[in-house]
Amino acid sequence: MTNILIIGAGRSSTSLIDYFLTNSNLYQWNVTVADMDLKLAQEKVGLNPLAKAISFNIKDDEKRRSIIQSQDFIISMLPASMHGDVARDCVEFSKHMATASYVSSEMNGLNDEAKKKNIILINECGLDPGIDHASAMKIIEKIKFQGGIITSFKSYCGGLVAPQSNDNPWGYKFSWNPRNVVLAGQGTTQYLQNGSLKFVPYNRLFSDTNFIEIEGFGKFDAYPNRDSVSYKTVYGLNDVQTMIRGTLRDFGYCKAWNVFVKLGLTDDSSKIINTNKLTYSSLIQSFLPETGKNLKESLRILMKDDWDIDLEKKMDYLELFSDKKITMNEGTPAQLLQHLLEEKLKLNSGDKDMIVMQHQFEYQLPNLKQIQKLNSSLVVIGENQNHTAMALTVGLPLAITVKNFLTKRFSLNGVQIPTKKEIYEPLLKELEDYQIIFNEQLLN
Repeated sequence: MTNILIIGAGRSSTSLIDYFLTNSNLYQWNVTVADMDLKLAQEKVGLNPLAKAISFNIKDDEKRRSIIQSQDFIISMLPASMHGDVARDCVEFSKHMATASYVSSEMNGLNDEAKKKNIILINECGLDPGIDHASAMKIIEKIKFQGGIITSFKSYCGGLVAPQSNDNPWGYKFSWNPRNVVLAGQGTTQYLQNGSLKFVPYNRLFSDTNFIEIEGFGKFDAYPNRDSVSYKTVYGLNDVQTMIRGTLRDFGYCKAWNVFVKLGLTDDSSKIINTNKLTYSSLIQSFLPETGKNLKESLRILMKDDWDIDLEKKMDYLELFSDKKITMNEGTPAQLLQHLLEEKLKLNSGDKDMIVMQHQFEYQLPNLKQIQKLNSSLVVIGENQNHTAMALTVGLPLAITVKNFLTKRFSLNGVQIPTKKEIYEPLLKELEDYQIIFNEQLLN
Protein backbone atom coordinates (compact mmCIF):
# COMPACT_ATOMS: atom_id res chain seq x y z
CA MET A 1 0.00 0.00 0.00
CA THR A 2 1.11 3.56 -0.77
CA ASN A 3 0.27 6.16 1.86
CA ILE A 4 -0.84 9.49 0.37
CA LEU A 5 -1.37 12.58 2.49
CA ILE A 6 -3.45 15.47 1.12
CA ILE A 7 -3.06 18.61 3.23
CA GLY A 8 -5.96 21.02 2.71
CA ALA A 9 -9.60 20.19 1.98
CA GLY A 10 -10.70 23.57 0.67
CA ARG A 11 -12.43 24.68 -2.54
CA SER A 12 -9.71 23.66 -4.98
CA SER A 13 -9.11 20.19 -3.53
CA THR A 14 -12.51 18.60 -4.29
CA SER A 15 -11.65 17.00 -7.63
CA LEU A 16 -8.17 16.01 -6.48
CA ILE A 17 -9.52 14.19 -3.43
CA ASP A 18 -12.28 12.54 -5.50
CA TYR A 19 -9.67 11.25 -7.97
CA PHE A 20 -7.60 9.58 -5.26
CA LEU A 21 -10.64 8.14 -3.51
CA THR A 22 -12.06 6.74 -6.76
CA ASN A 23 -8.75 5.08 -7.65
CA SER A 24 -7.64 4.07 -4.14
CA ASN A 25 -8.67 0.42 -4.48
CA LEU A 26 -7.25 0.02 -8.00
CA TYR A 27 -3.81 1.37 -7.08
CA GLN A 28 -3.84 0.30 -3.42
CA TRP A 29 -3.59 3.79 -1.98
CA ASN A 30 -4.25 4.69 1.64
CA VAL A 31 -5.47 8.28 1.47
CA THR A 32 -5.37 10.69 4.41
CA VAL A 33 -7.06 14.08 4.07
CA ALA A 34 -5.83 16.61 6.62
CA ASP A 35 -7.34 19.98 7.41
CA MET A 36 -7.73 22.45 10.28
CA ASP A 37 -11.47 21.86 9.88
CA LEU A 38 -11.88 18.16 10.69
CA LYS A 39 -15.54 18.19 9.68
CA LEU A 40 -14.65 19.51 6.22
CA ALA A 41 -12.01 16.80 5.77
CA GLN A 42 -14.51 14.14 6.89
CA GLU A 43 -17.07 15.39 4.37
CA LYS A 44 -14.51 15.11 1.56
CA VAL A 45 -13.47 11.58 2.57
CA GLY A 46 -16.96 10.14 3.05
CA LEU A 47 -17.17 6.39 3.74
CA ASN A 48 -14.22 5.21 1.65
CA PRO A 49 -12.57 2.33 3.59
CA LEU A 50 -9.11 3.23 2.26
CA ALA A 51 -9.32 6.85 3.39
CA LYS A 52 -9.44 8.79 6.62
CA ALA A 53 -9.71 12.40 7.74
CA ILE A 54 -7.54 14.01 10.39
CA SER A 55 -7.23 17.40 12.05
CA PHE A 56 -4.04 19.17 10.96
CA ASN A 57 -2.39 22.39 12.09
CA ILE A 58 0.59 23.39 9.94
CA LYS A 59 2.03 25.33 12.89
CA ASP A 60 2.13 22.27 15.15
CA ASP A 61 5.70 21.28 14.24
CA GLU A 62 5.82 18.02 16.18
CA LYS A 63 2.53 16.65 14.87
CA ARG A 64 3.20 17.86 11.32
CA ARG A 65 6.58 16.17 11.19
CA SER A 66 5.23 12.96 12.70
CA ILE A 67 2.39 12.74 10.16
CA ILE A 68 4.64 13.50 7.17
CA GLN A 69 7.19 10.93 8.33
CA SER A 70 4.48 8.23 8.23
CA GLN A 71 3.50 8.93 4.60
CA ASP A 72 4.96 8.14 1.16
CA PHE A 73 3.67 11.06 -0.94
CA ILE A 74 2.51 14.43 0.36
CA ILE A 75 0.24 16.74 -1.64
CA SER A 76 -0.03 20.27 -0.26
CA MET A 77 -3.17 22.21 -1.15
CA LEU A 78 -2.31 24.88 1.40
CA PRO A 79 -1.78 28.55 0.47
CA ALA A 80 1.55 29.01 -1.29
CA SER A 81 3.15 30.74 1.70
CA MET A 82 2.67 27.60 3.82
CA HIS A 83 4.44 25.08 1.58
CA GLY A 84 7.89 25.78 3.01
CA ASP A 85 7.62 23.83 6.29
CA VAL A 86 6.01 20.88 4.51
CA ALA A 87 8.68 20.85 1.79
CA ARG A 88 11.55 20.94 4.28
CA ASP A 89 10.02 18.06 6.23
CA CYS A 90 9.54 16.07 3.02
CA VAL A 91 13.17 16.49 2.01
CA GLU A 92 14.43 15.69 5.52
CA PHE A 93 12.38 12.48 5.69
CA SER A 94 12.86 11.57 1.99
CA LYS A 95 9.18 11.93 1.06
CA HIS A 96 7.87 12.95 -2.36
CA MET A 97 5.77 16.13 -2.56
CA ALA A 98 3.48 17.94 -5.02
CA THR A 99 1.76 21.34 -5.07
CA ALA A 100 -0.18 23.41 -7.59
CA SER A 101 1.69 26.60 -6.60
CA TYR A 102 4.47 28.51 -8.30
CA VAL A 103 8.02 27.38 -7.55
CA SER A 104 9.29 29.63 -4.76
CA SER A 105 12.92 30.51 -4.08
CA GLU A 106 12.52 28.46 -0.90
CA MET A 107 11.42 25.42 -2.91
CA ASN A 108 14.24 25.91 -5.42
CA GLY A 109 16.68 25.95 -2.53
CA LEU A 110 15.70 22.33 -1.76
CA ASN A 111 16.37 21.09 -5.30
CA ASP A 112 19.92 19.78 -4.81
CA GLU A 113 19.16 17.89 -1.61
CA ALA A 114 15.97 16.44 -3.15
CA LYS A 115 18.00 15.15 -6.09
CA LYS A 116 20.58 13.60 -3.78
CA LYS A 117 17.80 11.76 -1.97
CA ASN A 118 16.07 10.85 -5.26
CA ILE A 119 12.76 12.45 -4.30
CA ILE A 120 10.54 14.62 -6.47
CA LEU A 121 9.08 18.03 -5.60
CA ILE A 122 6.36 18.67 -8.21
CA ASN A 123 5.14 22.27 -8.49
CA GLU A 124 3.04 24.43 -10.84
CA CYS A 125 0.82 21.48 -11.72
CA GLY A 126 -2.68 22.89 -11.39
CA LEU A 127 -4.48 25.18 -13.83
CA ASP A 128 -2.40 28.33 -14.17
CA PRO A 129 0.31 27.39 -13.51
CA GLY A 130 -0.08 23.81 -14.71
CA ILE A 131 -2.38 23.03 -17.62
CA ASP A 132 -1.07 26.20 -19.27
CA HIS A 133 2.51 24.84 -19.15
CA ALA A 134 1.55 21.40 -20.43
CA SER A 135 -0.64 22.61 -23.29
CA ALA A 136 1.79 25.34 -24.35
CA MET A 137 4.79 22.98 -24.37
CA LYS A 138 2.92 20.49 -26.56
CA ILE A 139 2.48 23.16 -29.26
CA ILE A 140 5.95 24.64 -28.77
CA GLU A 141 7.57 21.23 -29.29
CA LYS A 142 5.37 20.59 -32.35
CA ILE A 143 6.39 23.90 -33.95
CA LYS A 144 10.06 23.30 -33.18
CA PHE A 145 9.82 19.79 -34.69
CA GLN A 146 8.62 21.44 -37.93
CA GLY A 147 11.69 23.67 -37.86
CA GLY A 148 9.64 26.70 -36.82
CA ILE A 149 10.82 29.70 -34.81
CA ILE A 150 8.31 31.17 -32.35
CA THR A 151 8.46 34.98 -32.33
CA SER A 152 5.44 35.75 -30.14
CA PHE A 153 3.74 33.85 -27.33
CA LYS A 154 0.82 35.16 -25.29
CA SER A 155 -1.06 33.06 -22.76
CA TYR A 156 -4.12 34.11 -20.77
CA CYS A 157 -6.29 32.33 -18.20
CA GLY A 158 -9.19 33.30 -15.98
CA GLY A 159 -11.59 31.76 -13.49
CA LEU A 160 -14.99 33.29 -14.23
CA VAL A 161 -18.69 32.63 -13.90
CA ALA A 162 -20.46 30.56 -16.57
CA PRO A 163 -22.81 32.48 -18.91
CA GLN A 164 -25.90 30.73 -17.52
CA SER A 165 -24.99 31.89 -13.98
CA ASN A 166 -23.81 35.37 -14.93
CA ASP A 167 -26.46 37.45 -13.20
CA ASN A 168 -24.50 40.45 -11.90
CA PRO A 169 -22.91 43.46 -13.67
CA TRP A 170 -19.37 42.35 -12.73
CA GLY A 171 -19.54 39.08 -14.68
CA TYR A 172 -17.66 37.51 -11.81
CA LYS A 173 -18.19 35.21 -8.82
CA PHE A 174 -15.61 33.71 -6.49
CA SER A 175 -14.61 30.13 -7.29
CA TRP A 176 -11.25 30.28 -5.50
CA ASN A 177 -9.48 32.19 -2.72
CA PRO A 178 -11.10 35.67 -2.56
CA ARG A 179 -8.05 37.19 -0.89
CA ASN A 180 -5.90 36.32 -3.91
CA VAL A 181 -8.42 38.05 -6.17
CA VAL A 182 -8.46 41.25 -4.11
CA LEU A 183 -4.65 41.42 -3.92
CA ALA A 184 -4.02 40.30 -7.52
CA GLY A 185 -1.39 42.16 -9.50
CA GLN A 186 0.26 44.09 -6.69
CA GLY A 187 3.88 44.90 -7.41
CA THR A 188 5.37 45.62 -10.81
CA THR A 189 4.55 43.48 -13.83
CA GLN A 190 7.11 42.72 -16.52
CA TYR A 191 6.85 41.21 -19.99
CA LEU A 192 8.45 41.32 -23.44
CA GLN A 193 6.88 43.32 -26.26
CA ASN A 194 8.56 43.30 -29.71
CA GLY A 195 11.95 42.64 -28.16
CA SER A 196 11.66 45.33 -25.48
CA LEU A 197 11.30 44.74 -21.76
CA LYS A 198 8.12 46.41 -20.51
CA PHE A 199 7.14 47.24 -16.93
CA VAL A 200 3.65 48.04 -15.65
CA PRO A 201 3.31 49.33 -12.06
CA TYR A 202 0.24 48.30 -10.07
CA ASN A 203 -1.38 51.75 -10.34
CA ARG A 204 -1.62 51.28 -14.15
CA LEU A 205 -2.25 47.54 -14.35
CA PHE A 206 -6.04 47.67 -14.64
CA SER A 207 -6.09 50.64 -17.01
CA ASP A 208 -3.40 49.40 -19.45
CA THR A 209 -5.38 46.31 -20.44
CA ASN A 210 -5.98 44.42 -23.65
CA PHE A 211 -8.75 42.01 -24.61
CA ILE A 212 -9.10 38.62 -26.24
CA GLU A 213 -12.08 36.96 -27.88
CA ILE A 214 -13.22 33.35 -27.56
CA GLU A 215 -15.63 32.12 -30.22
CA GLY A 216 -19.05 31.58 -28.66
CA PHE A 217 -18.13 33.36 -25.42
CA GLY A 218 -17.29 36.90 -26.50
CA LYS A 219 -14.66 39.36 -25.26
CA PHE A 220 -12.59 39.21 -22.09
CA ASP A 221 -10.34 41.76 -20.41
CA ALA A 222 -6.69 40.64 -20.31
CA TYR A 223 -3.97 42.03 -18.08
CA PRO A 224 -0.38 40.74 -17.65
CA ASN A 225 0.75 38.62 -14.70
CA ARG A 226 3.61 39.53 -12.37
CA ASP A 227 6.57 38.02 -14.31
CA SER A 228 6.26 36.73 -17.87
CA VAL A 229 9.92 37.13 -18.79
CA SER A 230 11.26 34.23 -16.70
CA TYR A 231 9.17 31.76 -18.74
CA LYS A 232 11.18 32.54 -21.85
CA THR A 233 13.84 30.20 -20.46
CA VAL A 234 11.38 27.75 -18.92
CA TYR A 235 9.66 27.23 -22.29
CA GLY A 236 12.91 27.26 -24.29
CA LEU A 237 11.76 30.27 -26.35
CA ASN A 238 15.17 31.80 -26.99
CA ASP A 239 14.08 33.70 -30.12
CA VAL A 240 10.76 35.02 -28.83
CA GLN A 241 10.26 38.76 -29.15
CA THR A 242 6.90 39.00 -27.37
CA MET A 243 6.21 37.02 -24.21
CA ILE A 244 3.10 37.74 -22.13
CA ARG A 245 1.30 35.60 -19.57
CA GLY A 246 -1.85 37.17 -18.23
CA THR A 247 -5.20 36.94 -16.44
CA LEU A 248 -8.70 37.14 -17.92
CA ARG A 249 -11.78 38.83 -16.53
CA ASP A 250 -15.19 39.65 -18.00
CA PHE A 251 -15.11 42.55 -20.47
CA GLY A 252 -15.31 45.80 -18.49
CA TYR A 253 -14.25 44.27 -15.16
CA CYS A 254 -10.76 45.83 -15.12
CA LYS A 255 -12.07 49.35 -15.73
CA ALA A 256 -14.32 49.00 -12.68
CA TRP A 257 -11.65 47.31 -10.53
CA ASN A 258 -9.39 50.28 -11.25
CA VAL A 259 -11.77 52.38 -9.11
CA PHE A 260 -10.72 50.36 -6.06
CA VAL A 261 -7.05 50.63 -7.00
CA LYS A 262 -7.27 54.41 -7.39
CA LEU A 263 -9.15 54.76 -4.11
CA GLY A 264 -6.64 52.61 -2.22
CA LEU A 265 -9.18 49.96 -1.24
CA THR A 266 -6.86 47.09 -2.25
CA ASP A 267 -4.19 48.20 0.25
CA ASP A 268 -3.43 45.44 2.76
CA SER A 269 -0.71 47.19 4.76
CA SER A 270 -2.65 49.51 7.08
CA LYS A 271 -5.50 48.73 9.48
CA ILE A 272 -8.62 50.81 10.09
CA ILE A 273 -10.27 50.46 13.50
CA ASN A 274 -13.89 50.91 14.61
CA THR A 275 -15.11 50.16 11.09
CA ASN A 276 -18.39 48.76 12.45
CA LYS A 277 -19.39 52.40 12.99
CA LEU A 278 -19.02 53.11 9.27
CA THR A 279 -21.03 52.44 6.14
CA TYR A 280 -19.31 51.43 2.92
CA SER A 281 -20.32 54.72 1.33
CA SER A 282 -18.73 56.71 4.18
CA LEU A 283 -15.58 54.56 3.93
CA ILE A 284 -15.26 55.31 0.23
CA GLN A 285 -16.02 59.00 0.78
CA SER A 286 -13.14 59.17 3.26
CA PHE A 287 -10.73 57.87 0.59
CA LEU A 288 -11.76 60.40 -2.04
CA PRO A 289 -9.35 63.30 -2.66
CA GLU A 290 -12.14 65.55 -3.98
CA THR A 291 -15.80 65.73 -3.12
CA GLY A 292 -18.81 66.55 -5.20
CA LYS A 293 -22.45 66.98 -4.28
CA ASN A 294 -22.70 63.24 -3.53
CA LEU A 295 -20.64 60.05 -3.65
CA LYS A 296 -21.39 59.30 -7.30
CA GLU A 297 -20.23 62.73 -8.37
CA SER A 298 -17.11 62.41 -6.21
CA LEU A 299 -16.23 59.10 -7.88
CA ARG A 300 -16.94 60.63 -11.28
CA ILE A 301 -14.42 63.39 -10.51
CA LEU A 302 -11.82 60.80 -9.47
CA MET A 303 -12.28 58.56 -12.53
CA LYS A 304 -12.71 61.42 -15.05
CA ASP A 305 -13.33 60.09 -18.56
CA ASP A 306 -13.33 56.46 -17.36
CA TRP A 307 -16.63 56.94 -15.55
CA ASP A 308 -19.65 55.60 -17.44
CA ILE A 309 -23.04 54.04 -16.83
CA ASP A 310 -21.68 50.46 -16.81
CA LEU A 311 -19.11 51.35 -14.18
CA GLU A 312 -21.81 53.05 -12.11
CA LYS A 313 -23.99 49.93 -12.31
CA LYS A 314 -21.14 47.77 -11.00
CA MET A 315 -20.61 50.04 -8.00
CA ASP A 316 -24.34 50.30 -7.39
CA TYR A 317 -24.66 46.49 -7.37
CA LEU A 318 -22.20 46.38 -4.47
CA GLU A 319 -24.46 48.83 -2.57
CA LEU A 320 -21.62 51.33 -2.33
CA PHE A 321 -24.03 54.28 -2.68
CA SER A 322 -26.33 53.03 0.08
CA ASP A 323 -26.12 53.06 3.87
CA LYS A 324 -24.95 49.45 3.96
CA LYS A 325 -23.07 49.00 7.23
CA ILE A 326 -19.65 47.42 7.63
CA THR A 327 -19.97 44.47 10.01
CA MET A 328 -16.24 44.00 10.68
CA ASN A 329 -14.83 45.74 13.75
CA GLU A 330 -11.52 46.47 12.04
CA GLY A 331 -9.49 45.52 9.02
CA THR A 332 -7.25 46.68 6.22
CA PRO A 333 -8.97 48.35 3.25
CA ALA A 334 -8.39 45.13 1.28
CA GLN A 335 -10.01 43.03 4.01
CA LEU A 336 -13.03 45.32 4.18
CA LEU A 337 -13.40 45.18 0.40
CA GLN A 338 -13.02 41.40 0.41
CA HIS A 339 -15.70 41.05 3.09
CA LEU A 340 -18.15 42.95 0.92
CA LEU A 341 -17.27 41.15 -2.31
CA GLU A 342 -17.57 37.71 -0.71
CA GLU A 343 -21.17 38.57 0.13
CA LYS A 344 -22.10 40.16 -3.21
CA LEU A 345 -20.09 37.99 -5.63
CA LYS A 346 -20.47 34.56 -4.06
CA LEU A 347 -21.10 31.42 -6.07
CA ASN A 348 -24.62 30.39 -5.04
CA SER A 349 -26.14 26.95 -4.95
CA GLY A 350 -26.90 25.93 -8.53
CA ASP A 351 -24.36 28.37 -9.99
CA LYS A 352 -21.69 27.18 -12.38
CA ASP A 353 -18.23 28.66 -12.82
CA MET A 354 -16.10 28.70 -15.96
CA ILE A 355 -12.41 28.45 -16.83
CA VAL A 356 -11.17 30.21 -19.96
CA MET A 357 -7.63 29.84 -21.30
CA GLN A 358 -6.06 30.89 -24.58
CA HIS A 359 -2.54 30.61 -26.01
CA GLN A 360 -1.65 32.85 -28.96
CA PHE A 361 1.36 31.85 -31.08
CA GLU A 362 3.12 33.62 -33.93
CA TYR A 363 5.90 31.67 -35.63
CA GLN A 364 7.96 31.39 -38.79
CA LEU A 365 8.23 28.09 -40.68
CA PRO A 366 11.09 27.22 -43.06
CA ASN A 367 10.52 28.31 -46.69
CA LEU A 368 7.40 30.30 -45.75
CA LYS A 369 7.55 34.09 -45.73
CA GLN A 370 4.22 34.65 -44.03
CA ILE A 371 4.12 34.61 -40.23
CA GLN A 372 1.89 31.79 -39.00
CA LYS A 373 -0.68 32.53 -36.30
CA LEU A 374 -2.25 29.89 -34.07
CA ASN A 375 -4.71 30.22 -31.18
CA SER A 376 -5.29 27.34 -28.76
CA SER A 377 -8.36 27.84 -26.55
CA LEU A 378 -9.91 26.00 -23.63
CA VAL A 379 -13.29 26.54 -21.98
CA VAL A 380 -14.42 24.37 -19.05
CA ILE A 381 -17.76 24.85 -17.27
CA GLY A 382 -18.27 23.47 -13.77
CA GLU A 383 -21.04 21.16 -12.61
CA ASN A 384 -22.20 23.11 -9.56
CA GLN A 385 -21.12 25.17 -6.56
CA ASN A 386 -19.00 22.34 -5.13
CA HIS A 387 -17.73 20.55 -8.23
CA THR A 388 -16.43 23.65 -9.93
CA ALA A 389 -14.41 24.04 -13.10
CA MET A 390 -11.76 25.67 -10.91
CA ALA A 391 -11.54 22.65 -8.58
CA LEU A 392 -11.46 20.30 -11.58
CA THR A 393 -8.72 22.10 -13.47
CA VAL A 394 -6.58 22.83 -10.40
CA GLY A 395 -6.90 19.46 -8.67
CA LEU A 396 -7.12 16.99 -11.54
CA PRO A 397 -3.75 17.75 -13.24
CA LEU A 398 -2.01 17.44 -9.89
CA ALA A 399 -3.74 14.14 -9.10
CA ILE A 400 -3.01 12.67 -12.53
CA THR A 401 0.64 13.69 -12.40
CA VAL A 402 1.12 12.18 -8.95
CA LYS A 403 -0.58 8.98 -10.14
CA ASN A 404 1.67 8.86 -13.22
CA PHE A 405 4.73 9.24 -11.00
CA LEU A 406 3.61 6.57 -8.54
CA THR A 407 2.83 4.16 -11.41
CA LYS A 408 6.24 4.90 -12.96
CA ARG A 409 4.94 6.60 -16.10
CA PHE A 410 7.89 8.93 -15.58
CA SER A 411 10.90 8.95 -13.28
CA LEU A 412 12.35 12.32 -12.29
CA ASN A 413 13.68 13.89 -9.11
CA GLY A 414 14.26 17.35 -7.67
CA VAL A 415 12.04 20.36 -8.36
CA GLN A 416 9.89 19.75 -11.45
CA ILE A 417 7.06 21.48 -13.33
CA PRO A 418 5.01 19.94 -16.19
CA THR A 419 7.14 21.24 -19.07
CA LYS A 420 8.88 17.92 -19.77
CA LYS A 421 7.30 15.63 -22.36
CA GLU A 422 7.24 12.61 -20.06
CA ILE A 423 5.04 14.62 -17.67
CA TYR A 424 2.79 16.62 -19.98
CA GLU A 425 2.01 14.04 -22.68
CA PRO A 426 0.20 11.47 -20.47
CA LEU A 427 -1.31 14.32 -18.44
CA LEU A 428 -2.94 16.00 -21.45
CA LYS A 429 -4.10 12.65 -22.81
CA GLU A 430 -5.94 11.75 -19.60
CA LEU A 431 -7.38 15.27 -19.20
CA GLU A 432 -9.20 14.70 -22.51
CA ASP A 433 -11.19 11.94 -20.77
CA TYR A 434 -12.62 14.73 -18.57
CA GLN A 435 -13.40 16.96 -21.59
CA ILE A 436 -10.48 19.26 -20.83
CA ILE A 437 -9.60 19.70 -24.49
CA PHE A 438 -7.98 22.60 -26.34
CA ASN A 439 -9.38 23.87 -29.63
CA GLU A 440 -6.55 24.84 -32.00
CA GLN A 441 -7.26 27.34 -34.75
CA LEU A 442 -4.87 28.54 -37.50
CA LEU A 443 -5.68 32.17 -38.26
CA ASN A 444 -3.86 32.48 -41.60
